[in-house]
Amino acid sequence: MDNRTIAIYGAQMVAVSIYYAIKALYTNVMVFCFIVKDDSGNPASIDGLPVVTLEEFHETNMKIIIATPENHHSFIIEDLKKHGINNYQCMDSRTEAALMERYYNKMGVFPSLRSYMAGRQKAGIAIYMSKFYRDQPLQGEYHFPGWICPIQAGASLTDICIASVCDNEGENISEKNVNYCELSSLYWIWKHECEDCKDYIGLFHYRRVLDIQEEDLYRLKENRIDVVLPYPTVCYPDIRAHHKRYLKDGDWDAMRRALQECAPSYAARLPEIFSKQYFYNYNMFIAKRGVFKDYCNWLFPILQKVEELSVPKGKDRADRYIGYLGENLMTLYFMLHQKDYRIAHAGRRMLL
Repeated sequence: MDNRTIAIYGAQMVAVSIYYAIKALYTNVMVFCFIVKDDSGNPASIDGLPVVTLEEFHETNMKIIIATPENHHSFIIEDLKKHGINNYQCMDSRTEAALMERYYNKMGVFPSLRSYMAGRQKAGIAIYMSKFYRDQPLQGEYHFPGWICPIQAGASLTDICIASVCDNEGENISEKNVNYCELSSLYWIWKHECEDCKDYIGLFHYRRVLDIQEEDLYRLKENRIDVVLPYPTVCYPDIRAHHKRYLKDGDWDAMRRALQECAPSYAARLPEIFSKQYFYNYNMFIAKRGVFKDYCNWLFPILQKVEELSVPKGKDRADRYIGYLGENLMTLYFMLHQKDYRIAHAGRRMLL
């Protein structure tokens, strides 16, 4: 990046993450402001910099870094051009991941899986890609390795079959997918795959995956990696601001009460972790079989208790809130186990 003043389009996690990375890595670059389509649901400022609407932004020659999920880029570019702005750069998920890897390497936190040397032993791995029958088709053609297996989430909610593995077979919570999202797939994997012979088990989404290549399978076992997580996103001013965007206060209180009942030592550390900025999104991870099982043994009783404590109760709603709470609990769990597990990180790819 050259010595210049830029603006960042976006004001949520992707934009905030990229802002902090640019600030740390490119000291010759000044961020002028954040731009949004409208101010609804967006902060007035981030780290002292104003958040302005596109209508309020008049620096048509300034370079704009588009820092939002990729499925919004084409619409944003169209809006920018309507306002006479043609100097822009899209941060796709691979560029974002490379930037965040450099940022965290400089900060000395959240090490990359690629920072470990590959060994001679290839880890046995089974990753399930959660899919829903109403997902929009992907525009591109993607070829996935044989160790990635599609699993249909919420299979009990439809007669349409889109995968050879369905989350309504055997012991399951498939009918709760309306609240659990991809976690209904995770539950099925926990109940049906944890006794398999594979070394590692993981969960991806049909549109979001961790950037894991065949060569990375030679890093896992050799370096005794326990967990692979996406690089955390950066929240401003802290994680609490993020969950307020997606969750009702009552649901957050239900989660806290469930933690106090089911996992009191974690409940005691919740304020400490959520006063920080780093957040694990998407309920995606790869873990050693034992770690995978331990995490699910911890997670699902808490979520079941949340359903009972929620107002209205989980059985009376369909608003994905358990899926969002799962991201918060994943952040809590793995942030508190950083010294217990060898955790590596990988970029998140968004498939279009």
